[in-house]
Formats: sequence, C-alpha cells, structure tokens
Amino acid sequence: MNKQVRPTVDDLLAMKGKRQLSMLRVVALEEAEAAEAAGIDLISVPPELLFDPQFRDAAPGRFAIPGGEYGQSGATTDEILRSAVTMRAASADAIYCAASLQTIRRLRDEHIPVCGHTGLIPSHSTWTGGFRAVGKTAASAAFVYKQVKDLEAAGAFSAEIEVVPAEVAAAISERTSMLLISMGAGSGCDAQYLFSEDLLGLNRGHYPRHAKVYRNLAAEYDRIQLERIAAFREYAADIASGAYPEEHHRVPVDAEELERFLSRL
Repeated sequence: MNKQVRPTVDDLLAMKGKRQLSMLRVVALEEAEAAEAAGIDLISVPPELLFDPQFRDAAPGRFAIPGGEYGQSGATTDEILRSAVTMRAASADAIYCAASLQTIRRLRDEHIPVCGHTGLIPSHSTWTGGFRAVGKTAASAAFVYKQVKDLEAAGAFSAEIEVVPAEVAAAISERTSMLLISMGAGSGCDAQYLFSEDLLGLNRGHYPRHAKVYRNLAAEYDRIQLERIAAFREYAADIASGAYPEEHHRVPVDAEELERFLSRL
C-alpha cells in the first residue's frame, strides 16, 4: 500500500469549509502508527516522540504539531524560536504556541507555521475564570473573537479553540481565514480534536464533556497487569520449588570436557 503524502499548510487551508478534519493527541509510536493507519489528518505530539528516529516511519503521512510544552512556561521569544527551529528540523509540520503575539509574529517572520490557542487555554486559565467554558456571554465571546483575529493578524495559520459554545465558535470560524481546531467547541469549526487517552478509555480520572470514549483499554491493561503478576508469581514459585530451570533450559556440555575441566580445579 502506498504511503499517503503529508499535507502542507496550504493543503489544509484549502480544505477550510469543505470537510471536517480529524486531529488526535498521540504520545507513543504505537498511537502514531495507528493514527497513520486510520487516516487521522493531524496529530499533536510531545517533542520527545517527534525526536524518536522511528517517528516518521510510524506516521509518514500525518501533519504533526508538537504541542503543549512550548510558549507556556515563561520561555523567551528567542528560546521558543530555537526550539521551533529544532522541531521543524525533526519533521514537525507546524508549532503549537500559546505565547505572546510578538512571539508568534517572530515565528511567522521565520516562516514557521504556528498553531495558536484561544478560548480555554489551560496555562492562561486564571484570566478567564479557571477550567470552565469561555464565550458564554456576549463580552467573553467578543474576547475570543478578538483573540482569533489577533492570532490571524500575527500570522498564525490555525488555532485550537477550546470549550467555547458551538454557535459562537461557528460564527468565529466563518470570519477567519485560519483553520479553527475544535476541542469541545462544536462542529462548526474546521477540525475536531481529542486526546487518544480519552478516546481509548485510558483516562482513569475525569473525562471532559467533549470527550467520546470508543474503547475501554484501561480494563484491558488491568487484565494484562493481572496476567503479568500471575506469571511473575509462577516464575518465583518455580525457582523456589526447583521446577525452573528444567533440563532443556540448560546448556549441555560433553562429559569428557566436563571431566577435564573439573580435574583442573
């Protein structure tokens, strides 16, 4: 089977308004490979996965955005730029950045595609009332719209819009040239975004309202862990009883060679 050619920023922007794109946060090679096989359009990845030499073998056709780690911890514009250049060299297709508009403009000036963030931004949530929806009043909806237009003017090609009323997000999406990626912001945007741990049922804590669970892999991992413990116990018991190692586990030696060795001791 031929591997799909990875889309460019221009390709993605050309799809705006034509079909909904799919996006997943993946954190392991197996998940990246599954996203490739399933035809997921965009993947968000931790930088350490991006830097894995096997990453592009696992997901050659996925548009990859390293996300969540940069532009949130007080890094300077120069530090973020250096990180972005390194990640682009490691095959990142764009860079997630929730830093200042000045930083986003700097990245854009260096021709680095940027995905911004609006609505509920976890690292900035103290400014919007904590971990709750943003845009439920006319004033806060206007604030989200201004954020989007500011990101657009700064040169971002896309933005994640998180936990915003669907009607508000749809109205904003119609009024920006950016690709709007919905995380809990309805289907009026250009892409839908979930975390693989939620989709696979691996999250043992609170599931956000927008999450949809397609499998219960946590139960499967629990079953596998019980099997692992049982196997370890059986192994320890076999050692204690002398059942392991058995004859066929041992390396044979010729009797004459053994006798010669022993005679030298």
